[in-house]
Parts: sequence; structure tokens; C-alpha cells
Amino acid sequence: MKIAAACYPIDWMEGFGCYADKLSSWVAEAAGQGADLLVFPEYAAMEYAAFAGRAVAKDVLGSMRAVSAALPEAWDLHAELAARHGVHILTGSGPFFAGERVVNRAMFLTPDGKRQHHDKQIMTRWERDPMGLAPGDPLVVMDTSLGRIGVLICYDAEFPLLARALVEAGAQIILVPSATEALEGYSRVRIGAMARALEGQCVVAHAPTQGAAPWNPVVDRNTGKAAIYGPPDLGFPPTGIIAEGEMNAPGWTIAEVDLSAVAAARANGQVRTMAHWPEQDRAAAAVQTVALR
Repeated sequence: MKIAAACYPIDWMEGFGCYADKLSSWVAEAAGQGADLLVFPEYAAMEYAAFAGRAVAKDVLGSMRAVSAALPEAWDLHAELAARHGVHILTGSGPFFAGERVVNRAMFLTPDGKRQHHDKQIMTRWERDPMGLAPGDPLVVMDTSLGRIGVLICYDAEFPLLARALVEAGAQIILVPSATEALEGYSRVRIGAMARALEGQCVVAHAPTQGAAPWNPVVDRNTGKAAIYGPPDLGFPPTGIIAEGEMNAPGWTIAEVDLSAVAAARANGQVRTMAHWPEQDRAAAAVQTVALR
């Protein structure tokens, strides 16, 4: 199969029709290159704040409410495009008012109409204040026709136990949509994504936002490049980089992935990080502090 990870520019949208044209073009381009699984970034949905006008879009809480209100219609559009092109899509995430909580939610859609939402688990400082976001519903591993897939939204990819839980639940692919304003933030998520591929001996697809959107404080600056990673072991590139785009260059990064390579690396790789993970417990429990001064 082919995975397509987007380096996605945040643009001002003059209404839902304008957004529908943009999204349709992006999906058609990836599908035209043979992609089976499309990954859009974290907070790509902040474009929907533009539908409510500039006064709302420039306000943190106002833009969050506008995005949440637009998400269901946007998910329907993604579902229509997934069916039309025969692809699986992880939508760009956005703030979603779920009862008393506000969560950072993305939606996964299959060509035959199935849906599964994915929520961020650990909030960054900005998401805690001023956004007031809360951890969402538990992590999910989806058993799809492409393979077993999990999602870690941005900051979540920097925490190894979350990925480990997905891998132990059967994940072969982990999708990492992100939004990072500066190079250091992008680098943290990139390093985390590569480490998760190494530890879990799995494929990780990283899709970031790109460009400037001064009209919205949540995504005013965006830095990154899309990439698809694997473990640097037998059946994968020695760097672990299956494919990567150019920094801050909007577009798709697409790679062909054979999940039999994941199974082979886990069973007979030069190292077996997934299988040997529990051995850390013994070593960690025996840590001592020794005074040498």
C-alpha cells in the first residue's frame, strides 16, 4: 500500500465551498498517485475558523467554537471524498466541544463509510492555557483492510508509553499529525516519531502544518516537513527514513509500505526492541543512587 503524509498550508478560507475545493484537490492529487491512506495534520481544521469572519478567527475561544461547529460537515466531506477515491483518510484535527470537555479530535474515515475518532491524550502548555483543552477518549487501534493503525496526535508522539500501548494492542502503523510553530517543536515531534518507529518496530507517518496564518493565534506560525519512518533494520532503509519531503514545502510525501517487513523486523530483526521492551522493568527497578563526592 501507499501512505501519503501532508505538509499542509493553513490558508484563509472564504466559506465552506472554498475549503471543499481545496480539500477535493488535495485528496484527488494523493489518490492520483496511488495513495491508499492519507494523513492530514493536527489543527488543519483551524481553517474553518475563517468561515466565521476575521473577528472570530483571531479570538482563541471564538475560533475554537467556530471550528467545532464546522467539524461535522467537514467530516462528511472527507467521507464523501474517501468513498469517491477509494482511500482511507485521517482528517486534520481541531477543537471539538464534547459535552463538558473540549478535546483535540481527528476523524479516521474508510472508503466504505466507517468512522473512528481519535483524541489527543496529553496537552501542551498552550493547549492547557489559554485553550483549555482536556484529554479525550482513550487511544484506539483500528483493524482496517490496510492493517492495524493507531494515532498519536503531535505531543502524544513524544511519550513512549502511549506508542507502546498501541503496539501491544496490535498497531503496525502509527499516524502522527502535528502542528508546530518553530523548528524546535517540529524537531521534537520528528525525533519522537522516529523513536516510536524504532521502539515499536512499526511504520510511523508524520504530517505537519506549514506556513503563516496570522489571522488565527492557534496556527499563526507553522514549520515542518512530512515524512514516513520505519525501524532502521532489515527490510527498511538504514536511516529509518522511508520517505521525507522538503522543509516547509507544501504537498504530499508518499511512500510504498509493505507490512510484511514490519512482521519480519519484529520476528527476525538485527535487534528486537518490541520483544525486549519488558526487560527494561527489571533494569529500571534496580536503579541505585551512589554518592561519589
